[in-house]
Amino acid sequence: MSSNRELLRRHRQVMPSWLSLYYEEPIALVRGEGRTVWDADGKAYLDLFGGILTTMTGYGIPEITRAIHEQADRLLHCSTLYLIEPQIELAERICSLAPVDDPRVFFTTSGTEATDAALLLATCYRRSNQVLAMRHSYHGRSFSAVAVTGQRPWSPSALSPLQVSYVYGPYRAQGPFAGYDDDAFAAACVKDLRNTIETTTAGDVACMIAEPIQGVGGFATPPDGLLGEMKAVLDDYGILFVADEVQTGWGRTGEHFWGIEAHGVRPDILTFAKGLGNGLSIGGVVARAEIMDSLPANSISTFGGNPLSTAGALANLDYLLEHDLQANALKTGHMLMSGLRDIAADHPVIGDVRGKGLMIGVELVGPGGEPDAAAAAAVLEACKRDGLLVGRGGLYGNTLRIAPPLTITEPEAERALAILRSAVAEAERATRADV
Repeated sequence: MSSNRELLRRHRQVMPSWLSLYYEEPIALVRGEGRTVWDADGKAYLDLFGGILTTMTGYGIPEITRAIHEQADRLLHCSTLYLIEPQIELAERICSLAPVDDPRVFFTTSGTEATDAALLLATCYRRSNQVLAMRHSYHGRSFSAVAVTGQRPWSPSALSPLQVSYVYGPYRAQGPFAGYDDDAFAAACVKDLRNTIETTTAGDVACMIAEPIQGVGGFATPPDGLLGEMKAVLDDYGILFVADEVQTGWGRTGEHFWGIEAHGVRPDILTFAKGLGNGLSIGGVVARAEIMDSLPANSISTFGGNPLSTAGALANLDYLLEHDLQANALKTGHMLMSGLRDIAADHPVIGDVRGKGLMIGVELVGPGGEPDAAAAAAVLEACKRDGLLVGRGGLYGNTLRIAPPLTITEPEAERALAILRSAVAEAERATRADV
């Protein structure tokens, strides 16, 4: 097996320069068990990022891998031109769980493709290409998904198949609404939404798409109920609401099975991906039947909802429900959040700790409260050195993203907090040495 260094050399010869890699010395992950992964050089890490919130139940779960092996022995693939029993069974299960009226499910291969499908449904149903999206949002890397992504670092092109207007969303550590309390912040966002509709659109807007907690945006978390207040404005204009649950779904937020449930909203369309497959490539859209059935042309999916991915996803969902991993997300998430806030009280380099359940953002700032990407990078490197993997995000690259598999144990959480405390202290000393 090749070493980390050798794989990096080969990677640079054949892969795009814009394909992001973590760390000054990138690593290749080659094996996993529970919440632990090993790199190509044999070093072990406690994983608190789960392949960007994708390894939802952990590595090497026997019940899940057995279901995948059994399906692989029978049949790997057939397209949606044929009936697929595990696909139908998974769709039935999702329909019973999703907060969508009269739901229908369409499976895709990723969250990006789910965004594409949701936007296609909304624009066809409303006969309009006007869309509202959130500032600081991220919805994928395709042409239409980039068009509704509200972060310049993830938007390589101004060209778009859509007419997009951006409204103010969950992020409030910086910007014009910084420092507002929950009520004032919600009121300002709702006022901004109505003003945006009335001044930047022709009125017949297809939809607004929003993440209940912004993922790549640094786990920016709105006050509970905000998206419900915004949905009331959308209803005044007949605008559909699309909830992007790619990162917030399946109980990760602890308090609710879907992130949108914190806002008292039943969306018209809901997208999902990532954690459902626990590493298998699967995503999808849930929509009201009249919206799902509104496409005026035929369509299929060659790979979406194939037998292997749906059999594995069904076993993964069964495992999550049978072991009540939502409750574990609430319990261990509270433990991590409390511990991180204790660290923040001792280290002013941490400007904000936010999130819900096992979806926690830690924003690092300079002496004046300005975003400090260098401090975040330093924490990331120190954690890696000490055997802990965390993510990084936010518009300014200054927010740590902590989102482990939902099976994380309390001893593992304690170990993670100890490493994070040391890494934050080290980064604070290094980045503020000259202050």
